[in-house]
Order: sequence, then structure tokens, then C-alpha cells
Amino acid sequence: MNMIKRKSSNEDEINDKKQDKVKKAIERCQLDLQKKPNNEKLHIRLGDLYLAWHLDIFNSSQYIDEAITEYQCALEIAIDSSEIYYKIGRAQYYKGDLDKAINYLNMAIEKDNKNADAYYVLAETYTRKAYFFEAIQAAKESVKYKKFRNSRAHFLLYKLYQASAFKNFKVGCQSRFEQLLSILTFPFDKKAIETVIRTLSYLQFMPVLFMSFYYIQIRRLDKAIDLYIKTIDKAPGFVPLYCLLGDAYLAMGHFEDAITEYKMAIWLDSLNIPAFRHLAQAYEEQGDYDRAIETYRTLIQIMPTVPDFHSNLANLYYIKGEFKLAVAQYQTAITLNPNKRWTSIIAQTLGFVYQENQNDLDAAICAYQNAYTMTPEDIDIYINLGSAFYDKEDYDNALSVYRKALELDPTNAKIHCNLAFLHWGKGNTNEAIKEYELAIKYDENYDIAYNNLGVIYLDDLGRVQKAIELFKKSAQCNPNYALAHFNLARAITIVGDKVEAAKLYQIAQDINKVTNEIDPQDITDKINALFS
Repeated sequence: MNMIKRKSSNEDEINDKKQDKVKKAIERCQLDLQKKPNNEKLHIRLGDLYLAWHLDIFNSSQYIDEAITEYQCALEIAIDSSEIYYKIGRAQYYKGDLDKAINYLNMAIEKDNKNADAYYVLAETYTRKAYFFEAIQAAKESVKYKKFRNSRAHFLLYKLYQASAFKNFKVGCQSRFEQLLSILTFPFDKKAIETVIRTLSYLQFMPVLFMSFYYIQIRRLDKAIDLYIKTIDKAPGFVPLYCLLGDAYLAMGHFEDAITEYKMAIWLDSLNIPAFRHLAQAYEEQGDYDRAIETYRTLIQIMPTVPDFHSNLANLYYIKGEFKLAVAQYQTAITLNPNKRWTSIIAQTLGFVYQENQNDLDAAICAYQNAYTMTPEDIDIYINLGSAFYDKEDYDNALSVYRKALELDPTNAKIHCNLAFLHWGKGNTNEAIKEYELAIKYDENYDIAYNNLGVIYLDDLGRVQKAIELFKKSAQCNPNYALAHFNLARAITIVGDKVEAAKLYQIAQDINKVTNEIDPQDITDKINALFS
């Protein structure tokens, strides 16, 4: 058996008595088995004791493997027992091996197709894997064979219907009906009562949680951490405390300590989804993208149909520059998520990857158009789609997209700026000036619009003083805009102030080392040309 390594502390007297009682019961079973090694009931009893002790939050040891071993010994004696298959399946569920749990539970049902408990645990297992349709079917079967003593199955159906992605009025009514049945049948469901009693026992930790929350609010994270550690010493099996302790460490930037606590939570409960999520976040903030990716892969193995996991994994692949893998995960996320707004955002992200990193403009346009069909009111889609058409040199479609966007939001400065750039590229200088002026009208601090308009006045119309005014305004709006300083230097050069131009080129060069807006050689050439 594995032991949790923590600082020793005095157990409460009641917990000492409880653990002594369990130990004595286990010892009695072991002694009886020495006399009757082929008694499957004794093996089952011992397995039940190990499992109960494993689930005890005040216990510092893991006994799930011992429970499974005893159940398997019982199975060797009674190979056709549906009950034993069910117990092994339930133990595998608690261990976190969901595929094995499903196999054993199906065997239990094969041996007895009216085993309501096996159907219920099978439904819980499917729920953990995010196989919601299968979970609903199994829960219904559980209710079918234990109609008036199955509050747990009714409550599970209530949660499954409530969380259904395709919920409509009928499903909503089903959800409320199952909730009512779970309440009405609760007094007759012994296991549901035991579950509620165990849940209520956790209320003893509420003062600790409230106090630690207070410490966190006043930024006394050290106090919260000390409180969590002391409580964990008393209840080493209470998994949420490890996640909370990990969160406190993470907030302090103690990544390794946070990772240790999240791993401890996962070790105690291998299906602890929040712990996996936070562990991935800790790795990501630490800059360990490979381990963050590995963690999301594990999450996807547990719950393969959760779109968030795929999109987060895609983001990590994108950060690492593995664009093909990122695209594949974004596509999976889009396929899985029926929420139109969320899926639209992912589709736009996918389009950006195609456009900027894959140079696949057709695929980018397709992704943006898919986003448009889901959220046609989203202005960003028009901006991105118009940009993709422009990059493809399909100016007519780009123009149509921008005009359609202006019908929805006529005062959107960014759309006017993009439309101006499009007119400029087509040689329609007057239209470009008009649109840039509108962009500036609707956003007085639009640095790009000032700069681009300045370039038109400088290079196309030869109005140097007007261009200088615009470049200065652009640099004033954004002092870290290298291109504005560069263009201002070009204009200043024309009026003959080479010293001032050199200073501006140097500023542009310094900023450009960070922003990478301009080819560094262009700046160097301009500086050299000043005094050649």
C-alpha cells in the first residue's frame, strides 16, 4: 500500500477509534480467511473494508489495490457472480481506470441484466468520460430495475439532462422531473442517504475554508497555506484541500510546490479534473509547455469529448510553433462544441493560424466564413475575413465584407482603417484619405490610421508638413510605434534637418529591436544615407 508523506500530527480521538475499529475488522477477516481461504464472502467483506477505508478522508493510506485483489480472489471462487464483477468495476472506477471499470460493469450486467447498481456505476463512469448519451441510457436502466429506491440514478439523470448541450424545453422538463423523483425516492435509497451523510461530514471544514478565503482576500497567502497544511494533516484524504493549497502556491509563484499539491490530489483521485486543469496551468505559467501538453493529453484520454481540452491543447501547440498539431486540435474542438459563440471564436482562431502561419488563405477564409454562419453579428469576423480576402488579392470580396461590416457598425474605426488600406492598395487615394479620416474621427488615438495617412500625404501627394503633423500625432498616440518614428524621420530628412532625422531613426531602431516592425537593414541604410 502507498502512504502519503506528510508531517505527523495527532488524530482526533473519534478518528482514532474509527480507524482502530476498521483495523480490527480487517484483522478478523484476515484471520477467518486463514481458516477458510475459499470463502468468497470473506474476500468480499475484506474488499469492502479496504474500499471503505480507502474512501475515508481521515485515512492517510491508499487501499484500492488491496480491495481489488480481494474482490478478484472472490471472483476466482465464484466466477459467475454479477455482484463481484460489479464490486471490481466500482473499485476500478475509484482507482481511475475507467476502461477497466466499464469492462467489469458490463460483465456484471451480462451475468445479471437487472443489476441496477452496476448500471448506476456504469452511468457514473460514462459521465466521467463525457459519454453523456451512454450515461443517460445506463442511468435509465438503473432506474428501470430499482424504481423506487434509486434516488442517485434520478439525480444523475437530472444533472445529465440539465447539462445537456442540446437542451430544449422538453429536456428541461425531463430534468426537473428527474430532480423531483430524486427527492421523492431519497428516503428509500440507503446508498443515497450514506452519500449525503458523508457529504455533510465535510461541513466541518467550512470554518477552515472561510478563514483561508479571508486570508487570500487580504493577500496573506502564507497564513492560508499554513491553515491548509494543518487541516491536511488531520484529514489527509480530503482531496479539495490539496487543490486549494496548490492554488495558493500558484498565486505566490511557487510553481514547484503548486505542482506537487496538484499531483497529490491526482494521486488520491486520478479522475480529479480540476487538479489536472490547474496542473496544466501551473506548467504553462512555469513555461514548461511540454508537460502542460502531456497533462492535457491525459485529460483528453479521460474525457475525450470535452472541447475546452482540445482548444487549450491547440493553444499550447500554437505557442510551440507546432501549427499542424494546433490546427488538428482546433478542428476537433469545433466539431465537439455545439455552443455557437464559443465555436465561432475557435473557428476565428483557426482561421488566424491558417492565414498567418500556414499561408493557406482559402482555408482561413473557409474558417472565418464558418464563424460568420454561427455569429454573424461579430464584427471581428468581418475584419478577419476582409483581411484574408485582401491577402489573397481578392479586393472585390474584401470590399464587400468591409461594407457589410459598416452596415452593422458604421462608427467602427478599425473597419474604416482597413477599408482605407484596401482603397489605397487599389490606387483610390481620395477614398483612402476619406476612410482614414473617418477612422481618426471615430478613434482620436488611432496610431496606425495617423501613420498610414501620413504616408499617403508624404509619398503620394508630396505634402511634407501635413505628413509630419500626422506622424507626430501617431508617435504621440503610441510612443512605442517604430514605424511612426521611422516615417517621421523620412519626412524630417526632406525638410533638411538631418540631425533630428538621425535621432528619430535611432529611436525607431531601438524600438524595432523589441517590436520587429521594420527590416533593421532599412533603418541602417537610411541613417548611413543621411551623411553619405
